[in-house]
Amino acid sequence: MCEVMGVGRSGFYAWLKRPPSHRSIENEGLSQDIRRIFTQSKESYGSPRITQQLKAEGKHVSRPRVARLMRKNHLSSRMKRKFVHTTDSNHELEICPDLLQRQFEPGKINRAWVSDITYLYTTEGWQYLTMIMDLGDRKVIGWTLSESMRTEDTVIPAWNMAIGNRTPLPELIFHSDRGVQYAAHDFREALKKQPAIRQSMSRKGNCWDNAVAESFFKSIKNEWLYAKRPLTPKQMRLAVFEYIEIWYNRKRKHSALGYLSPTEFELQLTKIA
Repeated sequence: MCEVMGVGRSGFYAWLKRPPSHRSIENEGLSQDIRRIFTQSKESYGSPRITQQLKAEGKHVSRPRVARLMRKNHLSSRMKRKFVHTTDSNHELEICPDLLQRQFEPGKINRAWVSDITYLYTTEGWQYLTMIMDLGDRKVIGWTLSESMRTEDTVIPAWNMAIGNRTPLPELIFHSDRGVQYAAHDFREALKKQPAIRQSMSRKGNCWDNAVAESFFKSIKNEWLYAKRPLTPKQMRLAVFEYIEIWYNRKRKHSALGYLSPTEFELQLTKIA
């Protein structure tokens, strides 16, 4: 083999006895940390988020090095798939103007909330996830999983959870698409019970006006719900709870928040205030 490879016998035996280099030992330990973080994220983190998590743990490493070690260990985050937008805006109910105007970074909590509804496939048919997010810290403050698209089963329970978690400030903008649930009389009446809530709706057929909510739904589906499918309704409810309440709000590194989790960013805003 030495003759074929053009390597001296003495050099080969010296290599066999040589201890691993300091860099090799470092890379081995770092690879174990990368695999741990990758597994904890349910294989959803790429090199940028893993790098930020390592730095949060006191390990200062560059993103290219993390990317190289991920390739070496055959670790790659799931590719995002496209999902169909499912808004039912074919109704004759009152439509609100777009007050948000894609201003997705209000700088403080309780200035602007966004909401949306998406379909989730289970072994026993469709379920419907409604969520409300505070743009100030990108925290999901209200959500519900239902078996129907009725207003009383979707946006109203999610709204009640949201106002239970946070008290809306006067002039808060509540933004959604033009779905019939958000235009319904019962939901408008629920909004009116809070002081000076300003309801806002996306322009017709323009999903970019509610891009943050759309992005959240893509993340939960790709990172968590559809990794191993199909889920039963009971498994779906547990998975949604785990993603929102345990992973997304408390731990998931958010690029728009300087790679802090919503809870960490909320604490940072509180200290500044």
